[in-house]
Amino acid sequence: MKNINKRILKLFTITLTFLIFSFSNAQAQSSEDFFHSIGKIYVVVAVILILFIGLFAYLFYLDRKISRLEQKIEK
Repeated sequence: MKNINKRILKLFTITLTFLIFSFSNAQAQSSEDFFHSIGKIYVVVAVILILFIGLFAYLFYLDRKISRLEQKIEK
């Protein structure tokens, strides 16, 4: 069961990474120039980075919690 959770997490991570890169390449150049011109590009990058760190921390927390529950069920 633990192996399945790792596979699901890896698949989710790969899919999310693919979607991020495809979305970032699909955006128009003008929006990037706009944020760059007003100096807010770093704010946008920081917010996205914080969101991803929070998401991965939550997934790690859930994985640990599920692992503990699986160990209790086995006993």
